[in-house]
Formats: sequence, structure tokens, C-alpha cells
Amino acid sequence: MTTDTNPGTPAPDSVSFGYEQVSPEEKEARVGAVFSNVARNYDRMNDAMSGGMHRLWKDRFVRRVKPRTGEAILDMAGGTGDIAFRMAASGAAITVSDINQDMLDVGIERAAKRGIDGLEWSRQNAEELGFADAAFDAYTIAFGIRNVTHIDRALAEAHRVLKRGGRFFCLEFSTTEWPVFADVYDAYSHRVVPQLGKAIAGDADSYRYLVESIRRFPPMKEFQAMIGTSGFKHTKVEPILGGLVAIHSGWKV
Repeated sequence: MTTDTNPGTPAPDSVSFGYEQVSPEEKEARVGAVFSNVARNYDRMNDAMSGGMHRLWKDRFVRRVKPRTGEAILDMAGGTGDIAFRMAASGAAITVSDINQDMLDVGIERAAKRGIDGLEWSRQNAEELGFADAAFDAYTIAFGIRNVTHIDRALAEAHRVLKRGGRFFCLEFSTTEWPVFADVYDAYSHRVVPQLGKAIAGDADSYRYLVESIRRFPPMKEFQAMIGTSGFKHTKVEPILGGLVAIHSGWKV
């Protein structure tokens, strides 16, 4: 089942698109274009860029979520289905949402090929969700929140749609605190990743933006504080590879 919502009109301020400052409207349009461009090659590029490690990170993430039979879970920015597919066997009722219909279309096709039924697919803007208050037991978002125009609004919406006792989990790139590794990764991401994008997906610019968006994302402790400011309690951050990737969590109490 697929539903649609109107994302509304953003406030007229300046936000980052990679290393550029642009209007919220322009960022939303340009991010949409990036993900429409990369949708068909998204998973191949994830394997190439991470050496397949993104699969292990996602497995670890879902183990932390602990989806259960009978729960309602919103997987935001989950277009291609990677996280939802890992949770599907749990018996939870999973809604996969993404602002980009091209990403959702890829996920729907992948689910059909894998014989995974029962997922709901819903086009949604993370900043203005079309769901009722207290509709979900858990909210997950993997490698998506850094592309949101106003992160604070997305966090507030996540808090709103969760039930009391509901849990928030976010998997996102961050800044590794391992000095030598940080230098190596910085050089790799800026020099190699765009070339991989060009070779595999025929699109260096989109992957250059994705690298820049990681650099502009708040450090782990700062993002953890943002989660707390949005109303979540018992916030926690679990670094992976020194913080290259981190699992953030919080509870609505």
C-alpha cells in the first residue's frame, strides 16, 4: 500500500547543501534530485563505498531496535527497504517512509523480488509526517537524517508519532575520533568516493554531495543533545569505528 502527503512550505532561512548555503526550498529540491539520480545504484554504491560493511552496521542497528511481534514501527528515509527487510521477520507492522518516490519504488520492487509481503510504503516528509500522534512503538532512520532540511523538526515529529515508552533509533555517519583513521577516511571519501560514483552510477556530483553532507552533520555528542532537546530521555550514542558511524537512541517517556 502506498500513500502520499504534501510536505508543506519550509521557512525562508538558509541551510546547508553540502558545503553550500541555500534556501530550504532549494535544498529539498536538490536532495530530491540526488536521491532520484542514485536510487537504482544506491545499494551497489553502498557496497562499493563501505566494502560491504554497511550490511554489518545495519544488522547491528536492527539488533539494537529489537522489533517485536505486534509492534508498529516507522522506518523513515527507508526507501530501498534495507532496514525494513531486516525487521520484517519479527512480526512487527512496518511502515517504510521516504520523501523520494524513486527510492520507494526501488524498495517496492526489491520487496516483490524477495517475496516480502506486509510492508506499508508511504511517501512522507520527515519534518511533517501525516501520521497521528502516538501511532508507533518505534521509529528508525538509517543514513537519512543528515539529508533532512531541518533536523530539529524531524526529531520533533519522531517524538510526536511515538507512543509513551516508544523508542527512537538513528544510524548515521559521524566524525571518527581515531586520528590516523580519520585522516585516511577523509582522503578516501573526498577523492575516491566521487570517482566510484562516476564509475558505478555515472554520477560523481551526487556522491560528492553525500560526502559533504557527512562532514556538515553535527558531531556525536551534539546530535545526542539535539535528540534530548526534542523531548527524548535516556539518550545514548554507540560509536562504530571510533564514530565513523554511530547508533543514536532515545525513549519517549
